[in-house]
Amino acid sequence: MAGHVGEFFESVSSIFRGSDTLPVCDRDIIAGCEREVADAANEGQKNESLMRLSWALVHSGQPEDVNRGIGMLEVSLGKSNTSLQTREKLYLLAVGHYRNGDYTRSRELIERCIQIQPDWRQALTLQRLLEEKTKRDGMIGMAIVTGAFGLVGLVAGGIIAAASSSRKK
Repeated sequence: MAGHVGEFFESVSSIFRGSDTLPVCDRDIIAGCEREVADAANEGQKNESLMRLSWALVHSGQPEDVNRGIGMLEVSLGKSNTSLQTREKLYLLAVGHYRNGDYTRSRELIERCIQIQPDWRQALTLQRLLEEKTKRDGMIGMAIVTGAFGLVGLVAGGIIAAASSSRKK
């Protein structure tokens, strides 16, 4: 467990060093958060523990964990008492949607976070990651389309060349 905690904190600190990766939680961290929720002595502790569990879930590498975290956050978003709570939940929802590959929804949520606090470093980092991912995916898509057109042109050229050589005979 100590090794996992060290890896966890290293992945969290990477986002503040400007790394291009979001922190990742493993099953041990999630299980610890689940125990924390179960052991909460009062409603305040339970709510804090649920936020930590939601954080861990959307930072998981497992899609079912991420989806569970998104569900928990969507239910609790309307119960936010402060703009800080709303901002945190919107950010975690954006992370979850980013992990699921729903970059459009993630971008919408991160823009709402930035409206609440324009200089929030974590939100700005995720916004940059979204822009880079979208740009990279767009370039890959263009390369695929260009390659497909090139292949079609090559095949068509081959067919035309074969047809013209057969007519000459």
